[in-house]
Amino acid sequence: MVTAAPAMDTRIAIVRRPARSLAQSCELTYLERAPIAFDRLERQHAAYRDALAAAGARVIVLEAIDALPDSVFVEDAAVVLDERAILTRPGAMSRRPEPAHIASTLAPFRHCDTIVAPGALEGGDVLRIGRTLYVGLSTRTDAAGIEQLAALLRPHDYRVVPVQVHGSLHLKTACTALDADTLLLNPAWVDADTFDGFSKIEVAEDEPFAANVLPVGDARLVNAAFPRTRERVEAFCARAGLRAIAVDISEFGKAEAGLTCMSLVFDPSSDGAT
Repeated sequence: MVTAAPAMDTRIAIVRRPARSLAQSCELTYLERAPIAFDRLERQHAAYRDALAAAGARVIVLEAIDALPDSVFVEDAAVVLDERAILTRPGAMSRRPEPAHIASTLAPFRHCDTIVAPGALEGGDVLRIGRTLYVGLSTRTDAAGIEQLAALLRPHDYRVVPVQVHGSLHLKTACTALDADTLLLNPAWVDADTFDGFSKIEVAEDEPFAANVLPVGDARLVNAAFPRTRERVEAFCARAGLRAIAVDISEFGKAEAGLTCMSLVFDPSSDGAT
């Protein structure tokens, strides 16, 4: 485990280096397999870590696990909230061992609960806005997993809202929060009416994968591959007094990944997890 130099902010960002096996063996649901260059994966992951640090996070870097090709996508292995962490039970069989490999890293920061069979839940389907968790019903998360999550969080006064996802891997492929009142979304993949009361910015029609933005403090990491949507996010950030940081993760995109997938970002104290 390697830890970056302390940053100005208190946020922690846990990441894992990409496995060499990702290039040949990553899980794919909606994309056809395309060649992935491992040297570019490594360079882009290093730049992603730099962007997290520039946003004010202290980056904890875990070593690659070659036996688990998708383990770089640490977001799916856990849901980290103010009071506790929930170790997930991924919907993809090949990913079931991943939560156990993140548990010891989370243990100093949070008590960990666990989703168990027969439920399935992946962190990429969990969008937190305040005390509400919108959870995608997707190919990777099912109703039993959502029910377990709601039961575990009921004593902590969280509201859990199932959201039907159609056409995208996870809910956060289709929708992320730019702030407590504003969503970036692809209306083809999630029903915008589900989020009644929020302001909404739609992705450019020819950039369907652009709805995944990662908030870190006063920064918003935005995917450099989608310039038209990036302009919309940058305009929002300028109005809101936020920073937009463009990050190139094009090789990871071939594995159906977004910016949120590759980190668990949270406040190490018990109040204010991101």
